[in-house]
Amino acid sequence: MFGVRVSVLCYLLALVSMTSGTAEEENPEFWRSSAQNTLRSALGRTLNTNVAKNIVLFLGDGMGVTTITAARILKGQLQKRSGEETVMNMDTFPYVGLAKVYSVDFQIPDSAATATAYLCGVKTNLNTVGLSAAARSGVCRSQKGNEVTSILKWAKDAGKSVGIVTTTRVQHATPAATYAHSVSRTWYSDADLPASAVTEGCMDIASQLLRNTDIDVIIGGGRKYMTPKGFPDPEYPEDLSAQGQRKDNRNLIDEWLSMKEGKVARYVWNKTDFDAVDPEKTDYLMALFEPGDLRFDAERDHSMDPSISETTEKAIQILKKNPKGFFLLVEGGRIDQGHHDGRASMALHEAVAFDEAVARGLELTNEEETLTVVTADHSHAFSFNGYPFRGNSILGKSPIFASDFLPYTTLMYGNGPGHKIVNNKRPDIRNVDTADKDYVQQSAVPLESETHGGEDVALFARGPMAHLFQGVYEQNYIAHAMAYTACVGANQQHCGVTAQAHKMSYTTIHQGSSAPDMPLCAITTVMLSALMSVLLH
Repeated sequence: MFGVRVSVLCYLLALVSMTSGTAEEENPEFWRSSAQNTLRSALGRTLNTNVAKNIVLFLGDGMGVTTITAARILKGQLQKRSGEETVMNMDTFPYVGLAKVYSVDFQIPDSAATATAYLCGVKTNLNTVGLSAAARSGVCRSQKGNEVTSILKWAKDAGKSVGIVTTTRVQHATPAATYAHSVSRTWYSDADLPASAVTEGCMDIASQLLRNTDIDVIIGGGRKYMTPKGFPDPEYPEDLSAQGQRKDNRNLIDEWLSMKEGKVARYVWNKTDFDAVDPEKTDYLMALFEPGDLRFDAERDHSMDPSISETTEKAIQILKKNPKGFFLLVEGGRIDQGHHDGRASMALHEAVAFDEAVARGLELTNEEETLTVVTADHSHAFSFNGYPFRGNSILGKSPIFASDFLPYTTLMYGNGPGHKIVNNKRPDIRNVDTADKDYVQQSAVPLESETHGGEDVALFARGPMAHLFQGVYEQNYIAHAMAYTACVGANQQHCGVTAQAHKMSYTTIHQGSSAPDMPLCAITTVMLSALMSVLLH
């Protein structure tokens, strides 16, 4: 049997060698030239040692390296190309690192623990947001005194404008870690609080959205956690599941608007009103497009809900008016949910849409003053396998059947809802469209919801001090490095005059030049000042 499979493989390899690739790729000079161009680009790279005026953090929830690779190929194939050679927008970033994602109590984390790490700079336990690991999941009394703040708050305290954009509900784990402190990531509204939590004084996440930090731009879903129980949803008035859930009878949307007296604050829930928002005349924006999470991009009603690129654009346009700069978190949150459903097509289309938002963010900002970071919180039990031909649909099947004489898809899951063994046989998918958005990939272990993965995640950085993100590091380092680049939070010793000294000393030492008309004694003084600041701090 093994010999038969080898013979088939050899035949297929011979066949594909006659049909794959291009004539130029068969010429070794093509690859040598390509490598030399990459080398020249790397050699010509200079460090940007500016202090970051702005920070834009793009967080692909569940966007592990396998997801990035598969999304890259899908992006190219959607453009009628082979796909493998495609360049994602995030691929163009000059600095790349790896973050270790384990939480304090689990080898493989959730989005709450990871968000607390890369936003608050502290690793914590599963299910908790904005708290140190001294807090216990679901135990309200363990919360007091263990709160930790995020880089969003550090930026706001420094006078910058701040915002969150997500494709999930704005009370979900990732955005919640920017402003909330909760021993349970699922306490979205007061209706979710157990009686003991109410007695012990814990507050739901939606309430904390108003109370804890003054956030200039809030875009995502989550209307039903903001309105009284039974309050009809404006878009789905007959849908009982879309109605408000709050037991305290508060309308947090109205309260948010009333808190902005003297400022131009807008609340919108549909694309028409969103498009009508003039960034130049808007101080605050809350846009909640769904009762819960937003629709997958492949199912989005384009007349009602904007894309993640459009919401990113509006957020930046509003925030960039602040002369002191801004911090913005943009989350592609439904990449994760597509994976949990075992639907690779849905997850990858979300990742492609997310990468388009990265492009829009780069177009609207200046690399000299804006640090842009793209990363993930964790990966998934997601594999890219088999021996598909070059250009084979990334959502398609391997050309070589398995030992049970049945085909299998290039993309599969280690666990999840796609485990469908009947009479000790896998499903026959020869006549199944595996590229369909609702197709559930096969998995090895039966679970209702596919799980996260625990391997390191990639981080891409460009802009001021982006070189700080090279190497392998703990995930909580990310918050501290971002804060350092913008002179917010704890690391202030290099800011102001010292930051200029650092920049001048770097230029003098590494580029062999000095500022125009600057005397040698002044250069020496600047270099000594920079050196002393390092020694004294």
